[in-house]
Amino acid sequence: MSDDPVTARQIRQGMPIFVALASVLLVLAVMAALYLGREILMPVTLAILLSFVLVPAVRALRRLLVPRALAVLAVVAVTFGLLFGVGSLIASEGAQLAADLPRYSLTMRDKIAALRGATADVGTLSRIVDLVQDLGNALQPPPQAELKGEPGSATHPLTVEIKAAKAGVLETFQTFAGPVLHPLATTGLILLFTIFILLQREDLRNRAIRIAGSGDLRRTTAAIDDAASRLSRFFLAQLALNIAFGVVIGAGLWFIGVPSPTLFGVLAAILRFVPYIGAVISAVLPLILAAAVDPGWSMVIATAILFVVVEPIAGHVVEPLLYGHSTGLSPIAVILAATIWTFLWGPVGLILATPLTVCLVVLGRHVERLWYLDVLLGDQPALAPPEIFYQRMLAGDPAEAIDQGRQFLKERALVTYYDEVVLAGLLLAQEDLSRGTLDRERQAEVGAAIRQVVDRLGLARVRRGVARGAARGASRETAAAVAAAGPDRQVAGVVLGPEDLAPRWRGRTPVLCVSSRGPFDEAATLMLSQTLGRHGLDAQVMAMSEIREGRRPERVEEIAMICFSYLEPVSLSQIRFTVRQARAAVPGVRVLVGFWRERDPAGLERLRRATSADDLVTSLNEALAAVVAASRAPDGAAERPTRGPDGIGRPGVPADGTFRPPVPA
Repeated sequence: MSDDPVTARQIRQGMPIFVALASVLLVLAVMAALYLGREILMPVTLAILLSFVLVPAVRALRRLLVPRALAVLAVVAVTFGLLFGVGSLIASEGAQLAADLPRYSLTMRDKIAALRGATADVGTLSRIVDLVQDLGNALQPPPQAELKGEPGSATHPLTVEIKAAKAGVLETFQTFAGPVLHPLATTGLILLFTIFILLQREDLRNRAIRIAGSGDLRRTTAAIDDAASRLSRFFLAQLALNIAFGVVIGAGLWFIGVPSPTLFGVLAAILRFVPYIGAVISAVLPLILAAAVDPGWSMVIATAILFVVVEPIAGHVVEPLLYGHSTGLSPIAVILAATIWTFLWGPVGLILATPLTVCLVVLGRHVERLWYLDVLLGDQPALAPPEIFYQRMLAGDPAEAIDQGRQFLKERALVTYYDEVVLAGLLLAQEDLSRGTLDRERQAEVGAAIRQVVDRLGLARVRRGVARGAARGASRETAAAVAAAGPDRQVAGVVLGPEDLAPRWRGRTPVLCVSSRGPFDEAATLMLSQTLGRHGLDAQVMAMSEIREGRRPERVEEIAMICFSYLEPVSLSQIRFTVRQARAAVPGVRVLVGFWRERDPAGLERLRRATSADDLVTSLNEALAAVVAASRAPDGAAERPTRGPDGIGRPGVPADGTFRPPVPA
């Protein structure tokens, strides 16, 4: 029995290894199943993706009171008719191009010879040209004279003719019908599964809801419907954009004079389903053919310009307008997905890689059990903005946080960034400190990094509105922080002048900000001081330890408000005692207490009464609102910002409820 605790501890220590091995085995098993079952899974997958595209058309016919079965059959018949037409077009154009290729061999030889002469002194380029020529010689069939051993040939080999045994009827049928029957069987499976999915769409949705979790039907149904509608809109928009891209490329190649422009336009539309590299792949063949057709280089240059101009316009201008920012996938995920799916399913997997990965990301965002798919494959930051900030501080890299902060300030106010990112990151650091995971040396390093960020951002002067949208273009982390922060509050635009202040608040430093004993309270107090200074209320900063050692603040007689900052939990009796000492030291002073971790609006008023503070706030925006409201009140009739249900103070709202509009910045 004495070994049981040891065994249990060893099992707990080895559990992460077992979980990792199980995950690897699961991934390998799934990949093996996808590879071995590709003959069935590939048609099913194509049918599912095709159903997302066809659902809007079926719904449109249903709204016209067309029976479901007839609507599905009509839409599927038209769709597959178009697909067969496109396939026939590709086959005929490809056959015509293959028949015309021998005519262009002479032009290619002349260009290779010219390149050989131009690169005779350049070793690398010369070897490349030799390689291209050797490859062409290898692909070119030998002269008939050499094959027959005629006297005019270089050698006189004996003609040896080997004839295979005469094949039977069954073998002949397999030889000629096999390449035709396999695509027809795959197409038939796709057709069958598409009709079935469109007819049984609601039943399949209910089964998916059951698998995802029926505990909360409203939430699960909304998630599944939203995912399906998003995928339908995305695939339709992508299909329309790629068809337009193919039309423009085909028309441009026709205007330039490249042979078979229709073939290359269709291939460009299909290959553009593969992001990043699809357009590049579709440009290779037209460039080679243009080099083979034109004795000069003008056709090659014009073809290259066509792809270089059209693809950025489609990818960076039209695409965001149609369905937002690209596909919602990270670039690494796109490349990795294309590699894996191509390995598993060949060229069809390359085409399906992005749509399949988009489906996985959408499921990860809406199905709680599959959250890790969004983290692994999505383009959204894996960590929240406060977590990213704190992680940079732990890594000792404040420069990146400073850069992101400056980009954030192009969209939002400094007080908003401090509240939503820095102060929330400080709370994460305080939680680690409370758990004992930060030693003294680490505390000092993190605290110094945070103070460096606050010092540098306090000096930043960014004209918001000049570079509107710059934060979204800077990085995904900055864009996520801007989106999470929401709009600035009204008080963020208030800048007070001397004429806006009550007489007692017109001193050099009317506010005293006092930091608590915690190692991170100094940064929170510094942020509060900077925020007030930016809005016309200069403040001096002191630590609680300095006051207890007997140091007195400068110009005590000018102090109108004392702000105490508490990041770590302390007893209410201690805060109440500190507030009483402050009032005794500076008669008539107003006291504000900042509880930066308290978020319960119902308990704020109770805490204010328990601490006997004039104002109790939980964010820098609330603190700014409270100080601005108090600074405008005449002596003897101090204003106190009212609070809504969310506990947020509003500037310029005195106790009688009248509103005094703030002075705009």
